Amino acid sequence: MARERKFTTEELYKTTEELLLTHHYEGFQFSLVADHLRVSRGAIYKYFENKEELITEYMLFKMEQFLQELKEIYSIEGFHSQFDFLLNLMFKNPELYQLIEIGKRVPVHINEKVKENMEKLESYHIEMYRYVEGLIESGKREQQFNPNIPEPVILGYIFQSVAIPNHFGIPHDKWVQSIKEIICHGIFKDL
Repeated sequence: MARERKFTTEELYKTTEELLLTHHYEGFQFSLVADHLRVSRGAIYKYFENKEELITEYMLFKMEQFLQELKEIYSIEGFHSQFDFLLNLMFKNPELYQLIEIGKRVPVHINEKVKENMEKLESYHIEMYRYVEGLIESGKREQQFNPNIPEPVILGYIFQSVAIPNHFGIPHDKWVQSIKEIICHGIFKDL
């Protein structure tokens, strides 16, 4: 009997991300993962009971990475530097928003492991929003934000800006800088 090819967690998660972004939750299958990793489906079933376990484990990994980087915001001085750090981090991880949306399709009650993972993911989302909420509150105290705009609107606007598709192939740096400019100053030319 042939020996099963081994794969690393990094290879598995990279493949999982690529396939989720391409095929979304509905089209994601162990057979696709196995084909990309050049292993049998059974090799994946050794670690995960179903695709939902793999997807939620991957999403936990991705959110933990993001939150670890986001914690650095507290080591940065000054509101504008912190805001710039946040936007750069978000644009460095634009797939995170798509993955969160895909994660919303995962049925919670598949099994106990998926349920636990989804609960933990929800706590990570709350933690992520708290970091950003703290930044927004700081910006309001320093009178950097329009006081008439509710914080959830600012929060949603910032997070949604990352999801704007770049259909025209504008260079990434110019794209990011333009969205930052719109968030910070709007679309109208100073009058």
